[in-house]
Amino acid sequence: MEKQSPRPTAKGPTDWFTGDVFIDLVATGHGGESMSVGKVRFTPGARTAWHSHGTGQTLHVMEGEGRVQSRGEAVVRLLAGDTVFTPGGEWHWHGAAPDRYMMHIAVSEGDADWGEHVSDADYQADPAD
Repeated sequence: MEKQSPRPTAKGPTDWFTGDVFIDLVATGHGGESMSVGKVRFTPGARTAWHSHGTGQTLHVMEGEGRVQSRGEAVVRLLAGDTVFTPGGEWHWHGAAPDRYMMHIAVSEGDADWGEHVSDADYQADPAD
C-alpha cells in the first residue's frame, strides 16, 4: 500500500479549455495503458476543446449542471448524479452550463488527442435531457 498526498490544484491549460477550469488529479494508472482519475471543476460557460481518448472516458457529475456532446450528435444536459461514457476514438467535449458551475469526476483511459476549441454556436445549442 502507498498513501499519496494530494497534489496541488492545477488550472486547465488554454489549449484544452475555454474559460476557467480547475483540475485535481486523484490517481493515475499503474498498468501498461495510460489512465487517470481527476476531479474537474468548470466555471459557468467553461468547457473542454474537442478531444478523444484511446480507450474511452467516463464522467460522473458530482455538482451543478453541465453539457456534453459527441461530434455530429445533439448536446446533452448533465445533472448531478449523471454518468456518461464516451467510447475510445469518439470526439466529444464537456463542460458547465452557461449559468451554472459543474464538477465531475473524469476517468480517462488511453492517451487523449486534442482538437479545436468548441465554437460558441455548438456550445449554445439547446441541450436534450
